[in-house]
Amino acid sequence: MSRQTLWRGEDAAQATGGQLHGNWGGDGFGISGVSIDSRSLAPGDLFIALQGPKFDGHDYVAKAFEQGAAAAMVHRTVEGLPEGAALLQVDDTLGALWRLGAAGRARSKARFLAVTGSVGKTSTKEALKACLAEQAPTAANIGSLNNHWGVPLSLARMDPDATYGVFELGMNNPGEILELSRLVRPDVGLITNIEAAHIGNFDSIGGIADAKSELFQPMSPSGTAILYRDHPLYHHLRDKAEMAGLTKIIGFGRHHEAEARLLDYSLDETGSQVSACVFDKLVNYYVGVPGAHWVINSLSVLAACAVVGADVAQACDKMASIKALKGRGARHMIQHLGGEFELIDESYNANPASMRAAIGLLGQAQPKAGGRRIAILGDMLELGKSSVYLHKKLVEPLREANVDLVFTCGTDMAKLQSSLPKRIRGVHCDTSKELVAPVTEAVAPNDVILVKGSLGSRMAVVLEALLNLEDTPPRAANGC
Repeated sequence: MSRQTLWRGEDAAQATGGQLHGNWGGDGFGISGVSIDSRSLAPGDLFIALQGPKFDGHDYVAKAFEQGAAAAMVHRTVEGLPEGAALLQVDDTLGALWRLGAAGRARSKARFLAVTGSVGKTSTKEALKACLAEQAPTAANIGSLNNHWGVPLSLARMDPDATYGVFELGMNNPGEILELSRLVRPDVGLITNIEAAHIGNFDSIGGIADAKSELFQPMSPSGTAILYRDHPLYHHLRDKAEMAGLTKIIGFGRHHEAEARLLDYSLDETGSQVSACVFDKLVNYYVGVPGAHWVINSLSVLAACAVVGADVAQACDKMASIKALKGRGARHMIQHLGGEFELIDESYNANPASMRAAIGLLGQAQPKAGGRRIAILGDMLELGKSSVYLHKKLVEPLREANVDLVFTCGTDMAKLQSSLPKRIRGVHCDTSKELVAPVTEAVAPNDVILVKGSLGSRMAVVLEALLNLEDTPPRAANGC
């Protein structure tokens, strides 16, 4: 089945300021998608040859055409292409991608929602996308395409007929959210939380809050800010929103003044039953992912749905089917040695707040007879001069969660390992690769195992080794 044409050649050329070369005509010709990776490109896509510090997409243009690309956007000559290959010649492919993304935004009549924050932004974005998509056509960036490549790419891919656009915006340094928000021009700006993520690039938590609040500056005065009402920096963020000209500021959390207010909740191993008041309406719903942080995230999702006019009751129903993402809490039951152990995959990334939340999840787990709670932790990166202190502070959450055994890798996790009570010290290694052998030898049936660390700690290496212990094909924790 052919896909709908997303961009005509002349429209893409006008948007980017480029020139068309080669065969852009013919029956059935059209650009049905946009890609920057020849490995995942779909037939009919426009391949954009981005030039990065470690690779140059121009080296893969020929492969892209072999994979079925309809055309390629380039800024230099490329050899070995099919005769008449359709090319869009631009001055700079990254700049042209931004212009194409801006054109995608300009032609859309959708309501745009932008999500940022130190923790929970990808999960919140995915939950918000799921709730809105149940009710109307909804576009969103895939996975964590939330940076200076991913956001314009996602806008360029956006169906012009979408009713909602949900975009996650990420950052490592000041000024990055501002650039991305100028591109997205959100109608709703949601900040999930402010924590010590990337604190090594900032002077303080307040500096992180300032950088996140750049989200509000490009927004129209008719837009809405959604903020975590319980956070100590709530008033600081509110002031930033008001300075940007926003007058509609919505809170979510436990606070009695929050428009999306938590009344009560109960946790179990698979999710949470929640009672809340959303804009003076009592709602009861189930969140299909465990953890108190997910309860709070769900309130922000319902607040955003209400602000854009979506059906909150229908969004509540959808919450029950929300599942944790790969690398962000996905669970596996692994058949091993005649029994099975549970594996909690938090391998994608880590900061102090998300690490505490993940350890809390491990604490909620109830191992079967003889099983243990085991934490396998890699360094939390980009924490600057506070790094050793923040790693050592994990001792208390591990104690509170009644973790039985802790394996660690990385320079600063060594400081945590040496601070732990001797009874729960596992093995420490310099790298995740070195940690594989002691971890795989230690695990046993009925254990519940958490794997977490920053992306640069490469904890996926340990995760894959544990998955490969499977005696039979892995199944999800819910039995699917």
